Amino acid sequence: MVVCIFINLQVVILVVINIIFMTSRYILFCLVFALISCKQTPKDTVETTYYFIRHAEKDRTDPTNRNPELTEAGHERSRQWAIYFKDIPLDAVYSTDYKRTTYTAVQTAISKGLEVQLYDPRNLNDSTFVANTTGKTVLVVGHSNTTPAFVNAVLGEAKYEDIDDTNNGNIYTVQLYTSGIKTDAVQRIEPN
Repeated sequence: MVVCIFINLQVVILVVINIIFMTSRYILFCLVFALISCKQTPKDTVETTYYFIRHAEKDRTDPTNRNPELTEAGHERSRQWAIYFKDIPLDAVYSTDYKRTTYTAVQTAISKGLEVQLYDPRNLNDSTFVANTTGKTVLVVGHSNTTPAFVNAVLGEAKYEDIDDTNNGNIYTVQLYTSGIKTDAVQRIEPN
């Protein structure tokens, strides 16, 4: 009778071990299947971000001057833009070749350790600009007509009209995603 109990105990132990082994294999199979069936496709990520702003307030005392400097209010706005971009990592700062745009851009560029790069407002979003800025975060400083035109060129649609001549506070943010999706937003920032 002792032998019989011993054999039955061995059988019971083997059955329990087999159940545990089979259960763990089943659980492992279920986990692997769940992971495979829930495999996520790579997330759509932002590849390139552009910030477009118009130059700060310009000196209007001489209407014949086609290349005026900034007023004191314009210099203050330029400093405020540098503060605005303080926590935004920028890879490049672009400006047209006018005093009012380069003076607006230079405060932010200096704060980031960057040089202001010039672009031709007659060739917006050309292949060189695209090649040099893809995958980066870029500030572009322009004019009341070229800023929205540049945004439209990047978006591939005529969405924004010229900026009112008294408005120097718009910032347009355009993000290009790896999937080809483009998002945009505009807001008005007033100096403190």
